[in-house]
Amino acid sequence: QVQLVESGGGLVQAGGSLALSCAASGLAVRTYTMAWFRQVPGKAREFVAAVRRNGGHTYYKDSVKGRFAISKDSAKNSVYLQMNSLSPEDTGVYYCAADRNEILSAIGDPNTYDYWGQGTQVTISS
Repeated sequence: QVQLVESGGGLVQAGGSLALSCAASGLAVRTYTMAWFRQVPGKAREFVAAVRRNGGHTYYKDSVKGRFAISKDSAKNSVYLQMNSLSPEDTGVYYCAADRNEILSAIGDPNTYDYWGQGTQVTISS
């Protein structure tokens, strides 16, 4: 049984930082494209960042480039999202996701992903 469990969310002031973690079980993160998405009420889930199976290639939503960094640790079977210079626009529920097929042309499409975590709330106050 596959499980993705996010942690690290919380409430921080604008300009602050948060580090999210996603602990995987039932799959090996080194063999999956791993991604973070976020969602706010009334809006579609949006792509934030992804890292390919080999861990060497990363992809980001334009608005988070230079502020967020995604990484994976195969030994801990976990994925991380370091978020710096946070703004209220970064508020949302952040979800970890896993894609077994590494469909690069659809890396930002949530329908591509096979497994999802339950999400962790991130709230940025102004």
